[in-house]
Amino acid sequence: MYPALQSLKSRFAEIDDLRRAASVLHWDMSTHMPQDGTISRGRMIATVEKAAHEKLIEPGVAGLLEETAALPDAILSADDRAFLRLARRQFLRASKIPSGFKAEFFQHMAETYEVWIHARKLNDFNAVAPFLEKTISYSRALSDFFNTGETAWTHPMDPHIEDADPGMTTAGLETLFADLRRDLVPLVRELSSRGRPRTDFLSRAYPKSRQVEFLNWLARNIGYDFNRGRQDLTHHPFMTKLGAGDVRITTRINETNLCDGIFSTIHESGHAFYELGLSPSLDGTILGHGTSAGIHESQSRLWENQVGRSREFWTYFYPHLQTCFPEALGDVSLEEFYCGINCVEPSLIRTEADEVTYNLHVMIRFDIESQLLDGSLQVKDLPVAWSDRYEADLGVRPSSDAQGCLQDVHWYYGGVGGMFQGYTIGNLFSAQCFEAALEAHPEIPEAMMQGNFSTLHSWLKENIYQYGSSLFPQELIHHVTGHDLSSKPFVAYLKRKYL
Repeated sequence: MYPALQSLKSRFAEIDDLRRAASVLHWDMSTHMPQDGTISRGRMIATVEKAAHEKLIEPGVAGLLEETAALPDAILSADDRAFLRLARRQFLRASKIPSGFKAEFFQHMAETYEVWIHARKLNDFNAVAPFLEKTISYSRALSDFFNTGETAWTHPMDPHIEDADPGMTTAGLETLFADLRRDLVPLVRELSSRGRPRTDFLSRAYPKSRQVEFLNWLARNIGYDFNRGRQDLTHHPFMTKLGAGDVRITTRINETNLCDGIFSTIHESGHAFYELGLSPSLDGTILGHGTSAGIHESQSRLWENQVGRSREFWTYFYPHLQTCFPEALGDVSLEEFYCGINCVEPSLIRTEADEVTYNLHVMIRFDIESQLLDGSLQVKDLPVAWSDRYEADLGVRPSSDAQGCLQDVHWYYGGVGGMFQGYTIGNLFSAQCFEAALEAHPEIPEAMMQGNFSTLHSWLKENIYQYGSSLFPQELIHHVTGHDLSSKPFVAYLKRKYL
């Protein structure tokens, strides 16, 4: 009935297909690609991303958006209105970025990722430092593209945050994080002063083949559909959506660190549940994805922590884990295991941090990338600045850059700025989500003890997953909880559990 709208939908469907094709190339590069394929793979990714970008900013798209702007809201469905809002947002943002610049940046990211892998193994920050300097230059240039007359940003990180978590700013997040830090620091201090639970069993020998077998079984039993996905190994775990029936997860296995693989698998499964739970009507459209980095992270952290670190969860799963690794866990009780995986202790590695200290890791990164972007911190000074901040905030100091500023992939396979805040946003909203789910269904913990997650899946699908990107983050948060994003439910959850 509305030719301009249908043409616009077709155009954006093609753009989405190109982006998914690029995701296939990214996934393969991070899992199975031979070591020497980096240069050509970077070129391929750049070519596909450039094609998607050029298709998005063609003059015809502007004309179609202008035509559809004249359509009255009353004659459009809710999905159509959401589609047009997101299409306009994507077009306006993309039209500020030259397509050649984007291709260059993607080529650079692919090359930097390969250098980072080797630099991390060799603990050689100097090898990747020149690449990081170039990444920061690209990231500042992106900020400048958006710092136009009609939109003057206060901080160069603001456009990156707006891209990942619409409606949020550096200043607003600094305020939110300051409130959270005030609650976390004394809580960490109090819990760290208590007797340390037994954790020796977590670093015993756990053969890789048996871990892979158990982790696939675990993912399947919490609801991951292997008919619509697969799990592979990688250096830094991630989830990627290649299509409605192809949502893949990855994990990382350490034969002397049981938690690494287990919580990576649960975490990435949470991301996959979100993408697999979208309304079928959104398939193939720009609405058919999670709405923001922070909201996406809330779903992975909910499954990893509120579910995966709960006593109820392991009441069901621990006997299976113990059967799989009788040599390592034969002398470990359920209660010892539960306390061990929830040990609160300042540490160096973000992805292995406990729930209580985790956000301090995120806030360190948030502050450092802010300083890298505004020029108050130079790349050559990053290792020392990182170590100093860890010593000040967590009382620990990295003995190597591999444990410090080389541990996360984000700055070496992406831009600098706009991603780390999503982890803490996710933690805060995960607590609000789970609180709302329990209020609606108090029986969820009892069901988890039986290995039954259907009620939780249904509630999340009905209240969060199905909407995809049709609701912006603040709209979704308010829809689910009736409140704005807040640190209070998260802090209350920690205090109930740990005090």
